[in-house]
Amino acid sequence: MKKVLFTIAIIGSSLLFINCKEEGKATKSITKEITFTKEGEIKLLKANTDSVIKTLDLEIAETEYETQTGLMYRHSMEDNQSMLFIFKKEQPRSFYMKNTEFSLDIIYINSKKTIVSIQKNAKPFDKTSLPSTIPVLYVLEVNAGLSEKWGLEVGDYIEWTR
Repeated sequence: MKKVLFTIAIIGSSLLFINCKEEGKATKSITKEITFTKEGEIKLLKANTDSVIKTLDLEIAETEYETQTGLMYRHSMEDNQSMLFIFKKEQPRSFYMKNTEFSLDIIYINSKKTIVSIQKNAKPFDKTSLPSTIPVLYVLEVNAGLSEKWGLEVGDYIEWTR
């Protein structure tokens, strides 16, 4: 009987030691962080002078998955980077910041590539609807505060190349 109890005690201690050793290991994420993919360049232009306000690297979202996901699940974006959403139909749009970890300026643009409204400083993880107020075909996202810094206004326009 003593041998059986001794054997059980040894096995139990071994299992406890193995379990404690496993708990000490760092866990690895099996998902890869989404990084910026440059697909072109976009120019922001002043309406009254046609002068270039800013040129940015551009990532384009045009498939259903890309437009639904956008910049969600990313940790940040550089100030020289932007995401342009291209839709098939011009209509009023509304964006929100669910699962977006950093603040953005959301710039709504009509089919003539003219800026028609700007939602400034959208808060991370906020589920509040941020509407365009009028029909748009494009939406440009940049880091929060940049539209103000650049003096971007309704009536200014965009051009881009792939």
